[in-house]
Amino acid sequence: MQAEELSYAIVTPYSMRKSRTGGIIARLISRTGLDLLGARMFAPSAELVRKYAETIVTEKDARHRATQELIRDYVLKNFSGEQNGQRARVLLLVFRGPDAVEKVQCTVGHIVHERTSGETIRDTFGDYITDDSGKVTYFEPAVLSAFDAKAVESDLKLWAEFSDRDGGILDQVITFPAEAKIEKTLVLIKPDNFTFPNLRPGGVIEVFSRTGLYIVGFKVHRMSVAQAEEFYGPVLPVLEKKLGPGKGRGAWEEIVEFMAGAKPSECPPEKRDEPGTEKCIAIVYQGVDAVRKIREVLGPTDPAKAPPGSIRKEFGQTIMINAAHASDSVENAKREMGIVQVNENNFKPLIENFFHRNSVRS
Repeated sequence: MQAEELSYAIVTPYSMRKSRTGGIIARLISRTGLDLLGARMFAPSAELVRKYAETIVTEKDARHRATQELIRDYVLKNFSGEQNGQRARVLLLVFRGPDAVEKVQCTVGHIVHERTSGETIRDTFGDYITDDSGKVTYFEPAVLSAFDAKAVESDLKLWAEFSDRDGGILDQVITFPAEAKIEKTLVLIKPDNFTFPNLRPGGVIEVFSRTGLYIVGFKVHRMSVAQAEEFYGPVLPVLEKKLGPGKGRGAWEEIVEFMAGAKPSECPPEKRDEPGTEKCIAIVYQGVDAVRKIREVLGPTDPAKAPPGSIRKEFGQTIMINAAHASDSVENAKREMGIVQVNENNFKPLIENFFHRNSVRS
């Protein structure tokens, strides 16, 4: 059996600004077949940028070294500072599985080997433009990664070290007009999108990008039974009134089971607060009138009643298996963000624990 590896991909500030995040995530998950283990938003400090840039140039071969030097210079120029009223935001995604480093490398691609045929992420979303003399006049790598297991470990440990200070909910990095009605809202990409590695999680995010809102928080989350009970607590009396106490409670327990992997009535007390078996992605969007815009693109609870082009029409199946959840008010967004602990740094311990276990085994 092949040993599991970690690999990573960093969605660049340009890709974030151009709302290419969903398309990139779709390819990374579906083409690698790897498990999206964790993720965190960063507004990198000058110190993190400098330290990360120092690790990039390693090749002896002149051609590959020249590309790495381009990437290093790109990071130093684009990963900090401000552009068009925005501080640089990057999304760091962590993948796990056999041959993870090689699979991510094949999916990301080499920026110089551009064929404009869509084979790799960089082929589609990146640019490497030269003049007649061969001098690079424009360079955009779309995503960054490391293609050596030791470099991946070193890079992930570096970003983990800065993950508290430079990462989390980046709700102070975008400048809005003083009179603008700015809101934050929560989206959950539900477990039905993760039954096997596929395009759906990225596809859902891609549709949400139509809102023009900004992703300022991103977390891979496994909801505990206790969290699911609290999250869907307001739904219980509604279902009991509609279906009767017995059937209503049963339907509510099925919702909790769908989100956390176990029914409350069947979950031992000591397991209630443990992370569940089902995975979702919690995303915080920020912008003008965010709650309404997200709900509009999401569509009604029942996919059969959702309009064409909405997420639930495109990706939903039933009232429960309906692709995504979105907060219905600013107040509920705050409540729900608190329950799923969107600002919790689960990125750092997963990096530390993985490499600690591997060092103990070896």
